[in-house]
Amino acid sequence: MRILHSKSGLNTLITLKIDGAGDTRVLVKNVQLDPITHAVLHADFFKVAMDRTIQVTIPIVVKGEARGVKQQGGILEFVRREIDVECLPSDIPNQLEIDVTELAVNQGIRLRDVATNPKWTPVTDPDSMLVHVILPRAEESAAAEAGAAAAAPAEPEVVKKGKKEDEG
Repeated sequence: MRILHSKSGLNTLITLKIDGAGDTRVLVKNVQLDPITHAVLHADFFKVAMDRTIQVTIPIVVKGEARGVKQQGGILEFVRREIDVECLPSDIPNQLEIDVTELAVNQGIRLRDVATNPKWTPVTDPDSMLVHVILPRAEESAAAEAGAAAAAPAEPEVVKKGKKEDEG
């Protein structure tokens, strides 16, 4: 068995040449690595028909720095790091790039907001949130504690301890 061609990316489409048979198009299904040397011990392949659509998982990659992070002190949080798409094996995208430069605090990008490609169809729910900008939790906690301290009385009430004095 010899690898003739490989398309770089997560879902690698490979042409295998097997002795006694013609070229076969496959996807890597599973790879077993040696835990110490990281050498490939075993690989499983999935034979694909180039004229039939398949479902694959592709990673989400963000481009740019969100306005809410840069100017408002927020944090860009990934809600989903990958989505499932349906496409022909030759049209498998390497990744889904999303531009986050216009995101402010408490804004996000859903799958339906992303421009799709006519070569693939999303299988993941279009209402799925991909990324959003949130305020850091430490700042939220500090603000809540400051608000609670302002609501508390300035001096604690002193409770007298001991026996009551008898009145006359």
